[in-house]
Order: sequence, then C-alpha cells, then structure tokens
Amino acid sequence: MNLVGEFHKVITDGKPYLVYHNVEYSLPQIQSPNSSTKAAIDSGGNPLLEPLFLCPGSRWKLQLDQFYDTMVLGDEFFVKFQISPLFDDDGHHVLPLFWCNNKEADPHDIECHACMYQKVGSYYYFCAECDKRYHQECIESPLDISYPYHLQQSFQLYVSARNVDHCFLCRKELWGMVYYSSLCDISMHILCAQATIPFLIDHPKKHDHTLTLFPRQACLACNVCATVNKLYPTYRLWCIHLHCRGYAVHTRCALRTDICDGQELEGMPEEDDIYQNVEPFQRISDGIILHISHDHHHMRFETSRVVYEGNNVCQACALPIYEGNFYACVECDFLLHEACACAPRIMLHPLHPHPLKLGALGHEYDYMICCACTRMANGFTYMCTDQYCGYRLDVRCALVSEPFQYQGHQRPLFLSLDPKEKPSCHICKAACDVNKVLNCIECDFIICFSCATLPYTVKYKHDEHYLTFCRGDEASGSDWCELCEGKLTIGGKQGFYKCDDCCTTLHIHCLLGFEPYMVSGPFSIEIVGKMQLLPNNLPTRPTCNLCHSRCPYPTFFTDGKTTICSFKCAVDHSYFD
Repeated sequence: MNLVGEFHKVITDGKPYLVYHNVEYSLPQIQSPNSSTKAAIDSGGNPLLEPLFLCPGSRWKLQLDQFYDTMVLGDEFFVKFQISPLFDDDGHHVLPLFWCNNKEADPHDIECHACMYQKVGSYYYFCAECDKRYHQECIESPLDISYPYHLQQSFQLYVSARNVDHCFLCRKELWGMVYYSSLCDISMHILCAQATIPFLIDHPKKHDHTLTLFPRQACLACNVCATVNKLYPTYRLWCIHLHCRGYAVHTRCALRTDICDGQELEGMPEEDDIYQNVEPFQRISDGIILHISHDHHHMRFETSRVVYEGNNVCQACALPIYEGNFYACVECDFLLHEACACAPRIMLHPLHPHPLKLGALGHEYDYMICCACTRMANGFTYMCTDQYCGYRLDVRCALVSEPFQYQGHQRPLFLSLDPKEKPSCHICKAACDVNKVLNCIECDFIICFSCATLPYTVKYKHDEHYLTFCRGDEASGSDWCELCEGKLTIGGKQGFYKCDDCCTTLHIHCLLGFEPYMVSGPFSIEIVGKMQLLPNNLPTRPTCNLCHSRCPYPTFFTDGKTTICSFKCAVDHSYFD
C-alpha cells in the first residue's frame, strides 16, 4: 500500500476550503517480495491504531539501495523517491511526540531535518536512532500529490542536497525533501504543498472586498505582481454592482508567505495598530523634537546650505547631509536627515511577512548586515518583531517602497519577478536573489537593492557641482578616477560618479568607501572585540597593516594596534580567522 496526497473540499466555520489528506492506494510491487507494510491496514483496519512511518534516513538509504532514478536540474542533483513513507521490515521508524513529552527541548532551536525549511512545532516526529526531529507533514509525505491547480500532472517527491530553486508558493529557497512537477517545472516545499487553500480571501488591508477562487487558469493580469501567467489560477472579485470587478490576484501572490504568514489574527490587536499615528519623536515645540534614538537632547529643525561639509553625517543612514531639511541636536553634533528622522516606528515591508520595528543599534556596541543589500550598517535598523526571526533592514532599504522611483530609470520599479527567474542586476551585473531585486514591468530593467539604495547624486569636496551616478557601460576610454588616479573600466560591473560640467569621475568605493552606511566611532566585533571606524581626513593617509598600502577610502578601521583600510581588506587577508 502507498499514500497519495489529495485535496478535498470541506466547510469550516461556514467557509469552504481545500484541505490536504493522505489517501491509501495499492502500490505496484516495486519493493522486495518479503516486505510487509506495517500501518493501519496491518492492524486489521482498526482506525484507532496509529500507522508507523519510516525515518527519512532509512527511507533515503533504501531508495539508494533499491532504485537509482535521477535527474539533473541546472547544476543541482535531484533524486526521486520511490519508497513509501509507511514502515516495512527494513530500516527504523519514527515516534510521534508532543513537547510535553520532551520538556528539555527548546522548540525554537530545532529545525526539521527532512525539508530543512521550518522549525518543528508543538507536534513532531522523533527518530531515536538518528536523534533527529521532523515535521509530521514531512514524515507522512507520499510519493505523489495531486495538486488542485495542476491536475495535468502530479507533483512527485524528490530530495536534493543543495538549493535547487524557489518555492512556487512562498518564493523562498528549496532544498531537502521537495515536491516537483517536471511538466510545469515547478517546485514546492512539503509544508507549502500541503497547506490549506481557502476559497474565499479577506485581506482588508490589501483590498476592501472578498476575493473568490477562480477554478480555471486564465490570462488575467495580477494586481499584485502585474504579470500574466497561465500557470497560476487566480482569486477574483465577483460583484456585479461594483466597478472594480476586474481585480484579480494569482493564488501564488494571494497566499505568499512573504506578504502574509498565514496566521489568524482576528480579534487580536495588531502591532502596527498599537503604533498607529505615533511618530518616532515627541514634538516639544515648533521645530523642536525629542527623537527616540537621541532621547537625552532636543533636536532642532534646520535647512542645509548647498555647501559640502564632510562632517555633516546623518547618524541614521551614515550618508552626508548636503542640502535640504534635517534635524540637529542643540547640544552635540548628532544629525538626522528629515526623512530618516521621520522614518516610522513600525512598518510592514514587502520584503518580509512580519512587522519591522525601528531601533538604533548604538554605535558603541553593535553593527548589522542588512538582509536586502548585504552591507554593514550601524545606524538605524528595522528589526523583525518576531524575536526568533532575526530579519533586519538598514534604514535606506527599509524606506524603499512600491512603486519605487529610481532616478536612473524613467518608469517605476516593483518587486514583481516570478520566483522561477534567476535575475542579474543591470548595474553591477551580479546574480541576485529573486526576492531582493526591483524590476520594471514594461521592460527588462532589473536592479538589486545594493545598487538601488546608493545615493544617486553626491558632493565631492573638490567640485562645486553635484556628481551623478553612472552605469559602468557609460565610461569612456578617457575617464579616470580623480582620487586613485586609476582608469575606469569600460563596460565594468561597477558604476561610477561623474560631474558633466567639470568631467570629474570617481570610483564608488573611492568616494563613498566600502562601508558607506557605517558611522564613524567605536563598535565591537564578536571575534576580535572592540574596534574603531575613523574618518580618513588626516594630512597624511595612514598605511594599512594588511595590504601595506595607503588607506584610500573615506574611513579606516583600527583595533588599537592594527590599521585596516576596509572590511574587504580584512576578509581578503583572513584577519578574522
């Protein structure tokens, strides 16, 4: 006997859902003749007796011993399962447990060792021989799932030792045990493939009306991702009395866990409502505020002159303040751009399903790596309100919203790429995570968060004009960097800054450094301890003790003994090893 995954329509609380079930069918004789399935069917059909399931480790070993059905997807290695999840004479089985049976275990530190995707919950399976824990869904995963949106071919169970793609539903990376359809070239996490599918969706924050599942695939433009794709059935608005009945959303977009994590919050106060209309500062008087990041001094609203002053640096984003409005501390040199000072205390960001809360790292103790642009930062950060999540964005990436108006492109940009895409940034030419790029829906322009959040115009102390960001393919053979006196690479992967009036050109790193979002001052690194980031404004530039060159960038590091020109140099010379 074998299990096959199917979806059945059920009514829960008066609402229709498609709910996943495992159904037993006869299995062709591909196992050894002496094997016997020990499951509910082996117990005389008594429904009160729990079936026994194979440990994934045993199931994997038996698969390799008896079968070798392989396929290659790109550079990744897939092996298709042909061993039933039901326990037979070979291998060893797993035990279903509750947390109350294992009080010493910390549920927040335990990851499922079958799908490698999510941590196990309050009910899980445990293998005493392997000392591993697994999701119930992963243990009971059948060889085939008949998915309601792709009835032309079932999804089959595969395993991969490496990341193979992105999940069709949640758009996150895949590896371990996954479901895959060769006909549609679609992969899904086991938990995503078995998730309940609602017929009706109420997202009052996204749309005022109830959306209904449209059972057929159709050529409808999605109002979330703005694309047309026949692979994705849709939710539509059915209301003859309303003018907005053209509203449609792909099921993939409507059920995306990076938009909504699926938790039922009805009747519970939402965290963003708690902070609704609460500014990140207290208004003391006209033009005077007390900001949460600098709550021991008042700050005064000011307007900057168009004069380059290298010391006027925003403590939130670490970028210079050239002109426009800003807030200045009345007692010290703490400065904030107006946009940074007004950044909301809590936000819902399209890159992450949970609310993000504003916090200041405190330059003396910490720094972070932004999850969008992967740069170091020690100013304002947005942290996930789920204490076990660890997701963080620097303030520059956090303030990116859709539609994003990038000055280097004439049309707005969106987070709308299909999860099957393998994009590369048109600026730096680097391969990117599909969830970390912005794209134009009218042309093929794609830009990563690292390039999109670079300042588009900057000031240089030896030029009275603004310098504008240019792409690498805009360089000419006569362009050379004013600071390092090196040639600009024609068609290079990195952009550069240029003043069209004075023909001044500068490399990005020469002008901004490798750590443009790090504010000068003390901070600590767990491996090496306390360090200092210092401005490189002395009459004579210091010499880096690692590469033995003059420090060329606007800032440099020191641990009190060793001078380091950049974090990149430290990594290249194994300083942290």
